[in-house]
Amino acid sequence: MNKDLEIAIQASLKAGKVIMQVYDTAFNVEIKDDKSPLTEADKKANDVINSYLVNTEFPIISEENKQIDYATRKTWSTCWVVDPVDGTKEFIKRNGEFTVNIALVTNGKPVLGVIYVPATKTIYVADVTNKEAFKTEVSSHDATLDEVIKGAIKLEPKALGSNPVQVVGSRSHMSQETLDFVDSIKKEGKDVEVVSKGSSLKFCLVAEGNADVYPRFAPTMEWDTAAGQAICNAVGVDVISQETNQSLLYNKENLLNPWFLVSK
Repeated sequence: MNKDLEIAIQASLKAGKVIMQVYDTAFNVEIKDDKSPLTEADKKANDVINSYLVNTEFPIISEENKQIDYATRKTWSTCWVVDPVDGTKEFIKRNGEFTVNIALVTNGKPVLGVIYVPATKTIYVADVTNKEAFKTEVSSHDATLDEVIKGAIKLEPKALGSNPVQVVGSRSHMSQETLDFVDSIKKEGKDVEVVSKGSSLKFCLVAEGNADVYPRFAPTMEWDTAAGQAICNAVGVDVISQETNQSLLYNKENLLNPWFLVSK
């Protein structure tokens, strides 16, 4: 296995461990300048992940790090893109639908990705270059790499043309545009089933064949999507910008994503 991918797996598991330690306490919630919530779990997980990734040769873009000026970032051909706790709102609701997202991006495209779901101890792993993606349910946040590999289940998206069409919707961000997209499928004479999930688990649903399409017509940041895009791209699922009709790109001057559509 790729050495950087091994490091990302280890970092995500250890981050999951500290996240769940906070999850089981009466934690406080802060509100950041952008009005998004922040908990002790975000901070502790970020520290853990940084402690692993700093040992690699690549710089880090993380939601909880001070953002580096683009004049510096534009010189980076490869970098990490990290969300220590994706789905902080889900974490606060205690519904288990939050993840650790770690991706390695080269020339704007995700090449490696790890999504860890601490509440269920499920880890999704992708090597885009080798077109390999799998998930594993581990017994502990202290699981070894051997355990992760031993329990691997290959991800396979659904075949095209299914009916009903399973559309992934967000628990927290279902926009009118998304509802309009659902209506457009119905007008084609197909039935629609909306599958609700929080955080980057929405990407995983499509990659593992539990949904057909994920329209995201609402704001996201690069750290929300890079790992999920890696998981999808590794199994032939596209993540297409609605502005360019091309794959989402990363380490842009503006780290805000355009709207996008995830499908085969």
